[in-house]
Amino acid sequence: MPDRLRPSPRSWPLALARALLPSSCALCGAGCDGVVCAPCHAEHVAPRRPRCRCCANPLDAGGARCASCLAGSPAFDATVAAVDYALPLDQLVLQLKFGGRLALAPWFARIIAGVVREDRQFALPNVLCPVPLGPQRLAGRGFNQALEIARPLSKLLGIPLRPRLAIRALETPAQSGVAPAQRRANIHNAFIVAPDALAMVRGLHIGIVDDVMTSGHTLNELAATFKRFGAARVSNLVFARTPPH
Repeated sequence: MPDRLRPSPRSWPLALARALLPSSCALCGAGCDGVVCAPCHAEHVAPRRPRCRCCANPLDAGGARCASCLAGSPAFDATVAAVDYALPLDQLVLQLKFGGRLALAPWFARIIAGVVREDRQFALPNVLCPVPLGPQRLAGRGFNQALEIARPLSKLLGIPLRPRLAIRALETPAQSGVAPAQRRANIHNAFIVAPDALAMVRGLHIGIVDDVMTSGHTLNELAATFKRFGAARVSNLVFARTPPH
């Protein structure tokens, strides 16, 4: 076999893995080398819509902020959302969070990183912090999906990861199981900044990482906590944004 056609020794592990563990698209089931095939990516992931720069809700008209954020500014300053939390991508979020498909987390991170790189107006945070889980929920689930996304996202963007920057001080019921009108009260005072992390918050731009932003109350409460302890700016980096009802 000519040398130019001979596989490189470095490529053998990857070729062997592909042969033994064939991959299929998580959305349509077609064979592909990644998590989502190119046609599904083009149809469901690649399309971008104008979003409020503060909360990432869709914008129908021009401007940088939606009417809600103009009327009452949230504690966070900006939000990057990669996709809408809608079929079929919402199923991938559920598979990660409740199905333990941790291989989806690096893919989520790559999609978020791609949107961040495309947005020239988005100021990169100084550090990243995943939304912390309470001890009981962490023990029950076995992992924090926000941290699983934040780890590869930190490497992709070159931003230090500080997973213990914030602590969940109150074990609150899951927001998804709380009536929308009660979600703000449910998460109130749920977070504190770790005592040994105060110097990493004061005067810095904190990036909060999460899988989904729905009402925004959890992210707003965590942002308000960081601001109380001296953060200069707080931005959210999330995979999916639930469209307003």
